[in-house]
Amino acid sequence: MNKIRNIIFILMLMLLLSACGAQSKETDEILLSDRNENSDTDRGNEDTGQEELEAGNEEQKLLYVQVSGAVKHPGVYGLSEGSRVFHALELAGGVTKEAELGSMNQAERVTDGQMIRVLTAEEAAQGEAQADALPEDDGKVNLNTAAKEELMTLSGIGEAKAESILAWREEHGSFAQIEDLMKIEGIKEGVFSKIKDSVKVQ
Repeated sequence: MNKIRNIIFILMLMLLLSACGAQSKETDEILLSDRNENSDTDRGNEDTGQEELEAGNEEQKLLYVQVSGAVKHPGVYGLSEGSRVFHALELAGGVTKEAELGSMNQAERVTDGQMIRVLTAEEAAQGEAQADALPEDDGKVNLNTAAKEELMTLSGIGEAKAESILAWREEHGSFAQIEDLMKIEGIKEGVFSKIKDSVKVQ
């Protein structure tokens, strides 16, 4: 009778140990599975973050310029950092046969937001003609157009005399000659002799 009890006890103990081992193995498998899933998720997040960072860097490196004038396809184009003007012209389909490239520096580096306009030969000629027609700046103060601050840069002309010059100009229209300055009260030959070489009436 005791032997039977001992056998039953040993069998129950073996079943219990077997069940505990199976449960422990199952638990280990679940934990291992969770770790693998977390590792895959972390790796996926890391890959996504890397892709976003690379995309952000690529976006930051692009420079946008507007190409207009005598090109085949005017518009806004994105170029990589360090690109030159001729790269932008290529993206715009190249220049037309009317283009005048003589005055354009195609090797210049482009900057973000830059406007690149290609002139036609006719526009370039007009621009040169207008530049030739402009009077040279001789550094003299024009009595008929100067503001008060500019008049005050003249030797012996303070705020009060500058305002008198403006008042005389407003009343009489303009100065016909620089000697007309001496018609203004407070400006006599002594003051005039100091500034006569620094003023004009064009």
